Amino acid sequence: MDFNSSGGGPNELHNNQFYQCEESKPLLGEMSEGNNNTKLGAGPCRRSLHHCSSSGMRYKLLHEGDIQVCVVKHPRTFLSKLLTSKYLRRWEPHHLTLTDSGLSSATPTGYMETTLSYSSIEDLQLLSWDNAPKYCVQLSIPGGTILLQAANSYLRDQWFHSLQWKKKIYKYRKVLNNPSRWDVVLKEIRALVDMALTSPLQDESIHQAPLHIISTLLAENSNLSAQDHENIIVAIAPLLENNHPPPDLCEFFCKHCRERPRSMVVIEVFTPVVQRILKHNMDFGKCPRLRLFTQEYILALNELNGGMEVVKKFIHSMHGPTGQCPHPRVLPNLVAVCLAAIYSCYEEFINSRDNSPSLKEIRNGCQQQNDRKPPMPLRLLRPEPPPLPPATILPLSNTPSPPQSSPPAPTNPAAPSIPVSSPTPSLPLSPPPSIVNSSEILVELERNNNTANAKRKGGPARGDSEPNLIDCLLVSPALNTLSIQLPAQADRVLGCFALILKMLSDYDDWRPALASLLQPIPFPKEALAHAKFTKELKYVIQRFAEDPRQEVHSCLLSVRSGKDGWFQLYSPGGVACDDDGELFASMVHILMGSCYKTKKFLLSLAENKLGPCMLLALRGNQTMVEILCLMLEYNIIENKDTQLQIISTLQSTQVGFRMYEQLCDRQRELKELQRKGGPTRLTLPSKSTDADLARLLSSGSFGNLENLSLAFTNVTSACAEQLIKLPSLKQLNLWSTQFGDAGLRLLSEHLACLQVLNLCETPVTDAGLLALSSMKSLCSLNMNSTKLTADTYEDLKAKLPNLKDVDVRYTEAW
Repeated sequence: MDFNSSGGGPNELHNNQFYQCEESKPLLGEMSEGNNNTKLGAGPCRRSLHHCSSSGMRYKLLHEGDIQVCVVKHPRTFLSKLLTSKYLRRWEPHHLTLTDSGLSSATPTGYMETTLSYSSIEDLQLLSWDNAPKYCVQLSIPGGTILLQAANSYLRDQWFHSLQWKKKIYKYRKVLNNPSRWDVVLKEIRALVDMALTSPLQDESIHQAPLHIISTLLAENSNLSAQDHENIIVAIAPLLENNHPPPDLCEFFCKHCRERPRSMVVIEVFTPVVQRILKHNMDFGKCPRLRLFTQEYILALNELNGGMEVVKKFIHSMHGPTGQCPHPRVLPNLVAVCLAAIYSCYEEFINSRDNSPSLKEIRNGCQQQNDRKPPMPLRLLRPEPPPLPPATILPLSNTPSPPQSSPPAPTNPAAPSIPVSSPTPSLPLSPPPSIVNSSEILVELERNNNTANAKRKGGPARGDSEPNLIDCLLVSPALNTLSIQLPAQADRVLGCFALILKMLSDYDDWRPALASLLQPIPFPKEALAHAKFTKELKYVIQRFAEDPRQEVHSCLLSVRSGKDGWFQLYSPGGVACDDDGELFASMVHILMGSCYKTKKFLLSLAENKLGPCMLLALRGNQTMVEILCLMLEYNIIENKDTQLQIISTLQSTQVGFRMYEQLCDRQRELKELQRKGGPTRLTLPSKSTDADLARLLSSGSFGNLENLSLAFTNVTSACAEQLIKLPSLKQLNLWSTQFGDAGLRLLSEHLACLQVLNLCETPVTDAGLLALSSMKSLCSLNMNSTKLTADTYEDLKAKLPNLKDVDVRYTEAW
């Protein structure tokens, strides 16, 4: 296809030819007849018919442009013939605009003093003379002719096709605006679609204009029968293959999906339209009705006999048969549709927040109802809680307890432990639930008194500030739950799109992006408090927790500090926890295995989740036993009473007792290893392994060791557990070893005094090298022949001010 603006080309007609483009279909049975009697008395000219074809030249639709204009009146006398000859004609330059209704000039003077309506144009023809290189479009009007002269034949043809398109669309808009017989209207809709498909013009409006005309027709004639609806949808289906439906047409499609979900039109016509929307839409915010149409289409699929199996096949068709989806926009668009649908289930409840009890009032029992603005759609009934039975409870929080008459605690975790005779802690009984009644929503609350909340926070309540929903419900160890009973239709919508999120999480290539999209918890608060929804969503979070890729399971943590994440919601005491902490334990296990900021993560657990960790450790969970041991080993817990409590918890189970004994042994060996003395330089023989290094370091004192060379040995990242025990280490040579990213993360957290590091020919990547940015003492770094990238190198240079000697040869940054 030729898009050059210069004239000519293989399909260009000879300059002495003049042709009329014939319409492929009539307009309400009319064929526009050419004015074959027009002769300009300017010399011989020839005519020929030229059929517009989809395989010919292509033109951009003109909306405005500069052109020469001449008006020739039909000659009635010999004198007027002389005055209209080609030698005496006067041409005027005009900047013409092709509006929806006519042809107007930017300078309304002379020939173009008034707007030329498309309805007054009887015929359009292409015209050229034998003896003059003039390229004209002839417009036949009552009483004369208007000539538009272009600079070349391509521009002439572009003006011709643009004018013809505008004229025909104008006529279709007028005819279909006042329909009489619907069988004739359907025929004209098909003709309009065929005209758009065969037009040589290339512009978005060529297909959009017919769709807008038809959508206006449907909007103004809502009393059509279902069969007429289906016939119109089938007629415009070819236009929808490469175009999004306009907003009004989306409304019509949504109505059809709701009223006739089992219609074959849904499968045969709407399926390719929705597939195109999901593959190519860039922003549902600009076209929300496309999202609503996609939502209604999926719900219509769910109404078929196969139900969610049909939806599952549709999701699989969008992903494709390969392991990698070739369309990057499919997943974000599907997630956007799911989030909007889930939000709509709670929309009525969300909209009632303004006049309903606030979250703070719900938390405080709505004791001051008279101060609330009427009307109040929700009514709160709170019975008096019964007195709690006495129970012996072991404190499970990291809040320092008041001084007791217990023996003094040891100054380090390896000190002799203190046995505990207290029984296994049990959860206190909760008061009877309070009920909030409305017309369609039942809200059930179990709440603790405000003193329990203040005690959990370690201080007084936050005054008049409005608490978020998770703060209201996250009260440990007593669990507060909020369950919402939705209307039947909303419940079906919720179940459908919650299952779609589960389906999306089953695709390995989609899981990283899905985890990133869901990391901010983009759901309404009411959904997070709905037991059914959080139970369905638990499968998705479980898939994130089982994925070994750090980019996936790291999204379980909050998106920023001070905001709760999935890790908090599904922890014991969280609104979504219903499994006694099994999912929480698996999340902790995967995060501890890959998170290079181990101490920071442990500190966060100690501050916010120490109680649940100790409770699960008491129940024999090995992951939580390891967590408590690491807290003691890394001196995360400073309060002596809390240290004793952790030790007692470890000693209460067999696995905890064994691991605590191993911790005490390691602490004694560590003291011996870090005792001053021993060599300052040490080089291991080649082919040494991790076990050889561990055996060597356990044989004596290495408190003075400053330079260690492991070059050309077989050590791996596992030896980092031994290296972090060397307090004086300043120079480390890992040249040509198998030391990787996991080891670098551990070194960066514990060896802050390291000054020289050689990683030449090691398998480290950007994921591990970025962790070195916390080692501010580094002054020499060899990354020769590694997988270092230029961006990571620039980042390290910016964050390591003391770095003077760097070797990046044979890397991308070289």
